[in-house]
Parts: sequence; C-alpha cells; structure tokens
Amino acid sequence: YLYILLFPSCLQRSIKNYLENLLYQPKQLLSDFQQINHQQFQTAVKYLFRSKKNRFELGNIVLDLDRIRERIFQSPGGNRTLFLVTLEKCFPALSSMECVAILSQVLRVSSVSYLQPDVIRNLPKDLPQDTFRNLSAVFKDLYDKTTANAQRTLYDWMKQILQKSYITNELNDSTSWVSAENLWILGRYMVHLPLEEIMKISLNEMRLFISYDNATKQLDTVYDITPELAQAFLERINSSGFDLRNTSTIYRLGLLVCFYDNMEQMDATVARVLLHQMMKCNQLRGFQADVYKLKAQLLDIAMQNQTLNDTLGSLSDAVVGLTSSQLDSLSPEAVHNAISTLNQVPGWAKSQIMVLSSKYLTYEKVLSFYNISQMGALVTGISTQSFYNMNPKELSQVIRGTLSQYASHLSPAQQQGILTKMLASRDLSSGVTDIQGTFFKEVCLSDLWKETGFNSSIVKEKELRKSQALFLYELLSKKTTAPADLLSIGQLVKGVTCQQIERMSTDSFLNNFRFFEKNLQLLSPYQINCLAWKFWKTSNTSIPPFLLSVLPAQYLESISGTSCVPFLISLGKTELDLMTVNSHKKNTVLQKVEECLNGSISDEYDMDILGNLICHLPPAIIRDGISVRAMAIALHQFRFCRQLSHEQKTEIKYRFTELYGIPKNWTAQTTQDIGPFVALLSKDELTVLHKSLLLCIFGSFLQGDYKRSHLFSLCFDFFPDCTGIRAPSSDEIIKLAEANAFWTVQELQCLDTDTFTKNMEFLGTVMSFNRSQLIVLKEKAKQVWGALPGWKSYHIVSLGRIALALNESEIEALDLSSIDTIAALSQQTEWTFVQAKSILQGFLEDSGQTVHGLKSFDLAGLGANLCALNTTDIKTIKTTEFSAVIARVGLLPCSTPVLEEFKKVAESVFGIAAEWNSSIIHEIGIIAAGLNEREFKALDKDVMPYFQPAAIRHIPDEVFKELSPEQIANLGLENAAMVTESQRNHLNALQLQNLQLALDGARTSVQDTQTSASVIQSTHAPASNCE
Repeated sequence: YLYILLFPSCLQRSIKNYLENLLYQPKQLLSDFQQINHQQFQTAVKYLFRSKKNRFELGNIVLDLDRIRERIFQSPGGNRTLFLVTLEKCFPALSSMECVAILSQVLRVSSVSYLQPDVIRNLPKDLPQDTFRNLSAVFKDLYDKTTANAQRTLYDWMKQILQKSYITNELNDSTSWVSAENLWILGRYMVHLPLEEIMKISLNEMRLFISYDNATKQLDTVYDITPELAQAFLERINSSGFDLRNTSTIYRLGLLVCFYDNMEQMDATVARVLLHQMMKCNQLRGFQADVYKLKAQLLDIAMQNQTLNDTLGSLSDAVVGLTSSQLDSLSPEAVHNAISTLNQVPGWAKSQIMVLSSKYLTYEKVLSFYNISQMGALVTGISTQSFYNMNPKELSQVIRGTLSQYASHLSPAQQQGILTKMLASRDLSSGVTDIQGTFFKEVCLSDLWKETGFNSSIVKEKELRKSQALFLYELLSKKTTAPADLLSIGQLVKGVTCQQIERMSTDSFLNNFRFFEKNLQLLSPYQINCLAWKFWKTSNTSIPPFLLSVLPAQYLESISGTSCVPFLISLGKTELDLMTVNSHKKNTVLQKVEECLNGSISDEYDMDILGNLICHLPPAIIRDGISVRAMAIALHQFRFCRQLSHEQKTEIKYRFTELYGIPKNWTAQTTQDIGPFVALLSKDELTVLHKSLLLCIFGSFLQGDYKRSHLFSLCFDFFPDCTGIRAPSSDEIIKLAEANAFWTVQELQCLDTDTFTKNMEFLGTVMSFNRSQLIVLKEKAKQVWGALPGWKSYHIVSLGRIALALNESEIEALDLSSIDTIAALSQQTEWTFVQAKSILQGFLEDSGQTVHGLKSFDLAGLGANLCALNTTDIKTIKTTEFSAVIARVGLLPCSTPVLEEFKKVAESVFGIAAEWNSSIIHEIGIIAAGLNEREFKALDKDVMPYFQPAAIRHIPDEVFKELSPEQIANLGLENAAMVTESQRNHLNALQLQNLQLALDGARTSVQDTQTSASVIQSTHAPASNCE
C-alpha cells in the first residue's frame, strides 16, 4: 500500500506483489524508502503507525491495514528496515516526540537484535530534552534484550548528551556531570559508570538522588551491578549523610544491600532488616556466592542470644541456608508461626521442604484446604499417603488452587496419590472435570474410556498426553462436524491421525491449517509429514516452503533462485530438529540451505532471513561464509543454539577472536557477550582474562566443554590444607556449579564437616561426578550422619546423585518404608540392576507390603525399580492399580522378559494385543516392545507410526525382522530413525527398501496420485519496477 501512495506509477501493481516484495526483499524496501521525501514519509507513517482504521479503500482497491502491519512486523528484516528508515527520516520530517513514539513501537515488537553498537552511534545527539528523556526511557525498558556491548554503547550515547547538557548549564559547580537527575535518567545504565566517576559524584546530588521516591525502584533493577560499583555507591550514600544502619535508609538501597559490608558491631535488629531486604538478591546476575556468604554472616548476627525457634519468622529467605538437621530441630509451633515467611522463600531443597512440611502438619494435625493454601511451595513436601488420606472434597479444591501452581514439582507418587483419591471417591465425570492442567496428563486411558459424556469444553485448559489426545480427538470428532472446534483447543492437535488429515476436504484443510501451524511444536515429525503430503495433494503451488523439507529429497530440487528466500524464511521460523529426525535427511536439507545461501551470509538482513537455521550452519560457512558485518549478530544468535557441534564451536571461536581481537584486549562487555564460548579458549588465552569476569559467567558454560578444567584452575588460587591438599570452600562450591566435577577425589575427601553439611544437597546435583567422587561424598555423609539405619528420609533424599554410590548392603541398611523416599531415589536414572533390586526389596520389606498389595501410587513412585521385578511377581500386580500408571510404566527401559510380562498385564486392561489401536499402542510405550512375532504381524500397518520411538529400539531383532514390508514402510520418520543397526542387519532387501521410504518421508498412498515434484511453483518476491 505504501508503494501505491508514494509511487503513482505503481497503482496498477498488485497488492500481492507488494506484500511479497515487503516480505522477501526488505533491502529493496529500505532503498525505496530512502528515496522518498519528507511529505511522503509523513504519509507512510500516518497509515502505518497512526491510523486507527483496520481497512482503507482507494477506488476499487481495499487494503487490510491490520494485515499489512502484522506482515511487516513479522517479516525478517521488516522491523530492521522500519527502524533504520525511521532513524534516518523521522527526526527531520516529524516532531521529535512522534519519532520517539514510532521508534518505541518498532523496537517493542522486535527482538532488538539490530540495535547494534554501530547503529546506536548514529543516534541523534542534539535532541530536545524531553525527547531525549522519552527515548532514554524506551532504551531502559529494552535493557535486557540488548547485548552487553550495545548496553555499553547506549550508555556512552546517553553520557555524551548528559555531559553536554551539564557543561552548558552555568549553575553547575560539581566536578562530576553525574547529578541526581542524570542518575535517574540513566536508570539501569548507571551500572556502566566508572568507579572513579561514582566517587566524584557530589554528596549533595547523591543525597538528593537517594531521597527520590523512585530511587528504590531504580536500584531494585540494577541486576548486573558488580560488587565494586555497589560498594562505591554505598560509600557515597553513607558519606552524603545517610546512616546505612538506619532502617529507613536500608529500605532505600534496593539491590545495593546485596553487597552491604559494614558488619562491625551490628545489632540483631539491623541484621534482620537487611536479611528481609536481601530476599530480592536472587535476581542478581551472578555473585550469588557472595550473597550467600553475606546472608550466612547476617544470620549468625540475627540469631545472637536467641534460639532458632524464636527467630525463625524474622530471618527472611536466609533460612534456606539452614541445614535439614537444623530445621529438624525446630518445634512444630515455631514452623506454624513462621509459615507466612517460609511459604514465600524461594530455593528450598527437597529435603528441607520435607522437614518443614512435616513440622507444619504435625502442628495442624489434619490436612485441609486451608492449611495447604498457607504452605506455598512447601506443599510439595506433603507425603503421598497424606494426600491419599485427605478429604476428597477439600482435595478437589486444592487441586484447582495451590497444587495447580506446584503440580510440576510433585513426584509421580504424589500426583498419582492425589488422582487415585479423586477418581475413586467421586463419579468419574465430575472427577475428570475438576482435574486441571498438568494433572490431567496422569489420568489413564482406561479411565477416559469409562467417561462417555466428554465434550470439547471439558478438554480446554488441560494438558494431554498423546495417547489421551488420540482417543479424545477420535471421540469428539464424532460429536462435531467442525474441525475448528477441536483444533482450536491446541492440545488436541497431538491426537490428529494421518487418516483424519487425509479425510479433510480441501477447503476444510486449508481453512484449518493455521491451527496446525500455530501448534507446530506439539506435532510429531510424522504428523508434520502427513500435513506436507496433504498440502501437496490439495494445493502444491501454495504449500508453505518449510513443509518441503519433510518430503522426499527430490521435492527440494525445485527450490532455487527467487524461491530460496521464502524457503529459508519459512524453515528458519521452525525448529529443524523437530522437522527432520533423520541425520541423512537433515544433511540433504542443509545442503539446499547452503546452496540457497550461495556459500555466504553478507549482512544483517541475511541473518534475519536465516532465523533458527543459524544453529545448523556447516563449519565451512561459519569460517568463510559469514561477513565480519554479519558476524557480530551471528555470535549473539549462536549463544542460543542448544546443540552446536565441536567443529562448529571451533569455527565460532576463530571468528569471535577475528571480530574482537585477542582476549587480552577484551572489555568486560565483550566477555559477557561471548559468554559460554569463553570455554573454547586455550589456557594461555584464558590467563589474560580477569578472574571476576570468568566467575561471573562460570555457571553458563556448556556441560562437557573440554577446556573447562583450564577455567577451574585459573579461577582459584591453590593453597595448602588438609595436610597439603586443598579443600573446597562453600564459596567456591556455589560459584563452580557443574564445574565442581573437577575437584579431585583427595580434595573432596578434605571437605570439612560444616562445608559438606551446608553444600551436600548442592553437590548431589552435579551430573559430571564420576563413581570415585560419588563414593568419597557418600563416605563423607556416613561420617557426618552416622550409621545408615539412623538416617531419616530427608537424609536419603538430600543425597541426590551421591546415592548412586550406595552398594547393595548399604541400601539394605536404610529405612526405605516411605514411597516418597523411593520416589526421590527413582529420579536417578543410573542405578544398576543389583541396586534397583535392593531398593525394590527394601521398600517391600520395610513397608510390610507384597507386590500384590502395591497401590498405583506405589508403582508410580518405584519407577525404574519395577524393572527389577521377576516375572512371577509381575503376574500378581492388581490390574486396576497397574492400569492407572501404565503410561508411566511404559516409559521404563526394562528387559525383554519383563516387558513381555508387562504386556500380558496390559492385555488384561486393554484386551488382546492383536486388536490394539493407535491410542493404546502409544499409551503403553516401551511395553509394546514385549509383543511377540504373531502379535506384531496381526497389527494394522496404520498403528505403526504410533509406537513410541523408544519402543522401537527395544523390539528384539528376531521379532523386528518379522514385520511386514508394509508395516516397516508405515513406521513414520521418527520411528524409522530409531531402528538400530542390529535390527537393520536382520532385515531383507525389501524390508530395507521400505525402511528407507519411511526415513525419506515417502507416502505410498499419496505418491500414487501425486503430481511430479518438478511442477512446484515457488512463491517468490517480484522485482520492484518503481524506480
């Protein structure tokens, strides 16, 4: 539309061509905009930003202004073009205030990735005061979206204008341009003030700033302030006449309290006030170890001459620093009286929650809706049996209230205990209606079968398993003729089968495709493949380009020239790993991407087009294909890639050293922007970086990076301890996070009792500890807690991964009578068969139960330990209890004999295996691998895509080879990709051929009627003739 207004000769050009040009050639749009005059720019702005109309009519042409705005803001490069044009044209053409409003609108709907230092340096520096303030306010709101270098450059821009204003004001007599008003204008950018500049701030100005009512709000947001700067501000505030021990002053300090260092002769009252204010310190970006240390010091002061029972409610979130044993010494009354504080504290460990919940409920006696609503996060410490014993009516209230907020933090045993009670004590219809959110995922398929009164409104606001969605979509589709009624309920798209997609009429499919596209992340690769074939069959000229990536390779061949950009944009908006699970197919797609890029990425507009595809760029393109101009943006994008290869990281390292120079010349902002890639530097390169910079980003390093041991040795100065061996301190353990795995066995042995007790639960979360390290930590636990029979449930839970070091006899010595203890142990996935058998046997013996007597929540809590059951015991499991948790049991990678026995129990729930449908096959998960040759042969080929991928890997080779070629061809992309090399080796030539068809995404039923791939008509951008 803008072309029609601005270039009369283009009036006859189609609106569609204009929109395509806008979407796919933003650089052309930028060039055309740069040629327009002020009046034309004002006209464009009027209709693009200021018009309240949704539609505009010009003769016979009707324009959808809302749609135009939406497409501009959503198109890669569209926002960048609007921003650059506005920056260049706006201030000369419009009033400054209007320009700020337009810039604000453009910035707020974008990723701000184009707000780079070189662009910021070109911002106008002669703005009227009010305009500058308003534009600064916009940048303050966008602070977290910008890179560290961009933040620093924005600070420099603001400083230049503020300094100029200060110099021209003859009334100023301070040696520093940093006045109270300028501090307020800087906002969060005040953290970029140099230390020496802070120390020069006039005491009068500092006093005035702290007196501002909004000073506290501003100081509450300086999340990235460093200890040195914070202490400099505290010193100036103290010197300006504010008493830092005065309660009213402490309330004004915001996040500066996190670095409070005036501890001499402090009384308990001031310490408690500081602790209360320090609850906000968990928002700091780093330095949490320093905060933890300060809280521990204040905690000691706050408790002087008082008992923990007396002071518990006044210690704020510092109580998280108390050990589980200290919490266990509290009286139930003290916990009850302090519950309003304890329920707001973040960061509780599971063992601490268990202790506090037990104390609170010991005082309350009866578990009710009211006292659960008072518990906050502590509700997750309520035992499974307590939930199960609760009044059903009150339980239904709780599940819609406090429990819904913390449902994801409940163990499988707790969730199942709650659901079992709700569904057993009420009619199924009302029970299912009351079960909300993630809880609904735990409702078993067999229970859904019993409910015949389902309608689409009941399913809204509920999270579904795929098996539930398969059943419910089939059921509900019989009750409505409008697919939109079901597809609009996002979770139900998980349950749409290929046959249902193929049965849709052309109009129905095209009209409802938006629901699939909106919920792409909920779809399986097989479903996406089905959508691609349906689109190809019904409208191959308008198929969304990203869908071509899931069709056989030949369908990509037609993409070239002008059709490349739409393809890259479309694919870049999706997750390639979601679309293609086969590595060969993914490589084919990436070859087409490389071909479309012509081996190079020249500028920021190319980066915009790539989107998520940047994470899959081949190393060669990263090394030679990305221009220096584009690399600054690329580096920021690479940080968000989850699975970069070693080869990609190596090239990224080369490029960022090319871009920023050698490490010794890096600024703090550069180190922050590089972030986890610092781990790629050599030891010599790391040596020149400041230790504090490394520690600030240590927790972000990617797990397993090969150079992290260099960082470990560089960040800490070794000194003799424990007879010449260094012992880790609490401070270091917290700072190192996953890198604690680099402590030697000898160093871990030297942990003193106090340090181990305070940090044991934290150490139990380190995933990289080897068995020798875990054994040392286990022995340290035995040394601290005494004999194993005396360990309480919270002791066992607090071990985390350290529990993996327990041997068979040690497990037998533990009290394993609580299913909640077992559920915590079951979270660990590295148990040996012998250990799992000991845990299972320990629970049965200590709880006095038999396998026949196990309830569904017991089975859920036992988790993978169920794989240690013998086939005789499995036969005794009650069918009703097993059916309630069959989906969870179906996640367990048990041995073939165990899976075969579980399959027999499943048949008592769902009928004979030969007649199982897609929802049942998906519900039982890996259990389906327990079917025998005869049962597999009897299965309809259409259910093959609904096996869970993990089940395919567990099918024995001699059984897998009995699948028919048709069944193998219908496995679907993700299941075909899970076939093991051993399984392949047992297949004949025809079976292998059909397996390849499945991997390629071929669809025999569609291919018979398809049009040749060579007729794809690409949607591409027309060239502009409006010159």
